[in-house]
Amino acid sequence: MTSCEHPDFLQDDNMFSCQVDGRGKKKDDQPGSPSSSHLAYGILDVPPWYLCILLGIQHFLTALGGLVAVPLILAKELCLQHDPLTQSYLISTIFFASGICTLLQVFFGVRLPILQGGTFGFVAPSLAMLSLPAWKCPEWTLNASQVNTSSPEFIEEWQKRIREGAIMVASCVQILVGFSGLIGLLMRFIGPLTIAPTISLVALPLFSSAGNNAGTHWGVAAVTIFLIVLFSQYLKNVAVPMPIYGREKKLHTSKFYLFQVFPVLLSLCISWLLCFVLTVTNALPKDPTAYGYPARTDTKANVLSQAPWFRFPYPGQWGLPTISPAGVFGIMAGVISSMVESVGDYYACARLVGAPPPPKHAINRGIGIEGLGCLLAGAWGSGNGTTSYSENVGALGITKVGSRMVIVAAGCVLLLMGVFGKIGAAFATIPTPVIGGMFLVMFGVIAAVGISNLQYVDMNSSRNIFVFGFSIFCGLAVPNWVNKNSEKLQTGILQLDQVIQVLLTTDMFVGGFLGFLLDNTIPGSLEERGLLTWNQIHEESEETAKVSEVYGLPCGIGTKFCTSSYTRYLPFWPKLEHRGRAEVGACQLTLYSQDSSGECLKVATETKM
Repeated sequence: MTSCEHPDFLQDDNMFSCQVDGRGKKKDDQPGSPSSSHLAYGILDVPPWYLCILLGIQHFLTALGGLVAVPLILAKELCLQHDPLTQSYLISTIFFASGICTLLQVFFGVRLPILQGGTFGFVAPSLAMLSLPAWKCPEWTLNASQVNTSSPEFIEEWQKRIREGAIMVASCVQILVGFSGLIGLLMRFIGPLTIAPTISLVALPLFSSAGNNAGTHWGVAAVTIFLIVLFSQYLKNVAVPMPIYGREKKLHTSKFYLFQVFPVLLSLCISWLLCFVLTVTNALPKDPTAYGYPARTDTKANVLSQAPWFRFPYPGQWGLPTISPAGVFGIMAGVISSMVESVGDYYACARLVGAPPPPKHAINRGIGIEGLGCLLAGAWGSGNGTTSYSENVGALGITKVGSRMVIVAAGCVLLLMGVFGKIGAAFATIPTPVIGGMFLVMFGVIAAVGISNLQYVDMNSSRNIFVFGFSIFCGLAVPNWVNKNSEKLQTGILQLDQVIQVLLTTDMFVGGFLGFLLDNTIPGSLEERGLLTWNQIHEESEETAKVSEVYGLPCGIGTKFCTSSYTRYLPFWPKLEHRGRAEVGACQLTLYSQDSSGECLKVATETKM
């Protein structure tokens, strides 16, 4: 056991932090020292509680744009465009459901520091379903002067739409694919040439959304971008003296790498404050049609004033769910796209936080828990499902803070935001160009993470250049054409039309599928395809202990029964890895070997402080 004097991101003048690797050797880097290639906090590190809270809030702010955008996009089709109070209820509900799903994923799912939130993959099928004649909003609900938002007729009109349980039914498919191990079986055919275009196409198609948000006021967006780049890249090595109170030294000064840990949070706050000053001084236009109006901080003030202080979302809060076959088939296409995107996010997150690539059992659990999260989100009546949030994967690369406990804190923040309506509504007032500037940086990082998977591949090979280039280009071109010519793909079967349109308009599905198909059918050696190096990463015996630490079940779950006859065949249960060398099985922090009877015998225990 090795004790570290300061296991946090603080550095005293004469005392430095230390890290110990799996072999008991002291690393050169300390958690408090910035490095371009090392993390400030690894996935198993636990920052001080106050840093966890602040970093969790930063992740909440990073996901805020997407979390708020989905209910607002669906508001018109739900007949709620003139009812901002109910819109705020939906926002609070998606906050609460996302918090529950995040905690489930971190503790029992893939166990990587990935935030869960409302997914845009379900927006397209939801809009397609709500555009059907049976679900179109009556004319009187579209007229602000005619609609009475408190009338029973209006309440029933929007509630019968949001009670649609297609998400709950479709999520059962994801649960089955995950916990049955089907997704894990497919992973043997998925290599860097499949993962690279899938991850890259998570971010690349969003350039239009990010650009439109930033374009509402390019000046404010440019300030946000400048601050994030300044803090995360140029000032990350600058240690700021901070007053610290300790039991031994009482009040003293320690150095804190503030800009590396909180680049997004600092940038958002400064840009938000700038918009507030410009709003108070009327430097920004008051005309809603004028350029720069979305940068004002008072455009969403009505949501803040009308939102209640306390409101607890609960399952079935809008009534008993109903089922529509057309909606189920459409949402099922969104589920497939979500699973493809999530697998890419798992690999991207593991690379950014310095964790080994996720094993099959962790991927199986992750997809299964995401399906369970979609089921819960549908039961809570959020109007959307949940998935891994790519924006927050990008934030991990910028902040270099990969601690799992930070995402636990973010999940708790989401729960609180869902319960305390005023606080959640206050965050919803962040100006649009500030969010757009942040997205421009985040999505760029995600795209680069996807491309970085090509380091395992022989890019001097014309085969690999063709596979990656064709997959990326078609992943952008095909959805663009289908969006503009959807009527040319009509088969006469409404449900089939919805499935085809959703799949072919999902960029990461098109690019990932083409990469998967071409990489597995065009002749090429394992070394050329990058699978040789890719597989060696999984087979490194020195990483076996870390795989178990990162992806093992928490609190010793599975330790007693890790080789039990009842659990060894479960595709989502941690198993002993046979690496061709010494057999090592681990359940969380304790290493095991196997005796002749198949039971786990404790042979070594590693204690981290």
